[in-house]
Amino acid sequence: MAQPLRNPDDLQKNLAEFQEISRQMQMMGNQRQQLMMQLEEIKMAEEELAKSEKGIYRAIGPLLVETSKTDALADLKEKKDLFDMRTGILAKQEEKLKPKMEELRAILEKAIKENRLKQG
Repeated sequence: MAQPLRNPDDLQKNLAEFQEISRQMQMMGNQRQQLMMQLEEIKMAEEELAKSEKGIYRAIGPLLVETSKTDALADLKEKKDLFDMRTGILAKQEEKLKPKMEELRAILEKAIKENRLKQG
């Protein structure tokens, strides 16, 4: 169980650390959400590409350049693999931060309860 905090400096340090971890978790969640949206776009592109019998074009900057179906599929697969890898890395980072965040939450909640008991 979390030890009570008697020193205000320790409490402030733990609060700052909790806030920083919370900010990191939120940022990672946002990044994962963006990656998931990009993966959905890739999935839709793969489905449309499978149906296509006409010319296929790839955007390179402001230009559209004709490409083969094979090259387009390979490019989508490469992007999909990259986004899957990034999503996995973010998930692992979140899992590493969760225990520390829960520990800090318990410490801070206990300090708040003790403070209320002293005041009440």
